[in-house]
Amino acid sequence: MRAWWVEHPGPIADHPLKGGDRPEPEPGPGEILLKVRACGVCRTDLHLAEGDLPPRAPGVIPGHEVVGEVAGMGESSARFRIGERVGAAWLGGTCGTCRFCLNDQENLCLTPCFNGWDRDGGYAELMVVNEDYAYPIPEVFTHEQAAPLLCAGIIGYRALRRAALPKGGRLGIYGFGGSAHLAAQIALFEGAEVYVMTRSEKARQLALDLGAAFAGDARQQPPVPLDSAILFAPVGDLVPVALRALDRGGTLAIAGIHLSDLPPLNYAKELFYERQVRSVTANTRQDGNEFMSIASRIPLQPSTTAYPLSAANTALRDLAEDRITGAAVLLPGKGH
Repeated sequence: MRAWWVEHPGPIADHPLKGGDRPEPEPGPGEILLKVRACGVCRTDLHLAEGDLPPRAPGVIPGHEVVGEVAGMGESSARFRIGERVGAAWLGGTCGTCRFCLNDQENLCLTPCFNGWDRDGGYAELMVVNEDYAYPIPEVFTHEQAAPLLCAGIIGYRALRRAALPKGGRLGIYGFGGSAHLAAQIALFEGAEVYVMTRSEKARQLALDLGAAFAGDARQQPPVPLDSAILFAPVGDLVPVALRALDRGGTLAIAGIHLSDLPPLNYAKELFYERQVRSVTANTRQDGNEFMSIASRIPLQPSTTAYPLSAANTALRDLAEDRITGAAVLLPGKGH
């Protein structure tokens, strides 16, 4: 099968992904084989390719926003049928027995497995996933639309809940890419006012088109105090900027798996009056199921840019250089 893998992590300009043929994977017990129809290009893939996240397996195939059709089933696999469309997300497996798993916090599992990091992901024509960690895909979405829902969407949803936004509250969003533009739609659907701060003029226009009350530069203060904020940009020195924009008792949720170093914080200006900062670590399957339900009811309108599988390095470079508005998606059946 055709695939891309991380040969030697390094600057994206050096094309750290290597493309070629890999043996077709075979599903084991409790696993299913997917014929990949679409795979979202996530900023986590960029961190993996550049070495911010050290690969956990040699020559690992990235990709964890995967829409595919069941093409094979391992022993004892019975949850899905051959030909059924399902999705694979970042969380690919947990132990089920540690104190976090037993407390409904499987996103904090002590020995988790992540698709596209610990095990091969969806930058390929075929992919094997644990059937218990796969999601049915609502019919309202095309393959291309559904792909970014499986990480950008789910993680954005968890970040929104971690931000503790009150009903009808004011939400600030810093950075407006694949995840942020989906989280904004949920917040708007639930009655929030949304204020977007991002350096991209195209992203600011997308935010306004979706219904944001305000869209300004990444370091611009919004016109009103915020009840909650989410930082999607992996830029640590935006943390004090976002904290200063919060009203008393406000919460900032940091959505990324990687963040550049934080500068010193001024306690009086940025943390006092019970402002708080929360991180977001992976997701639970409950998050995924809740998100898919609300996404299909809205329904969400993902903004996507399609690339053929052969252009994986190009898609990552465009993501790194902020050329993509919304989410990039690799389509194995598109082009060559």
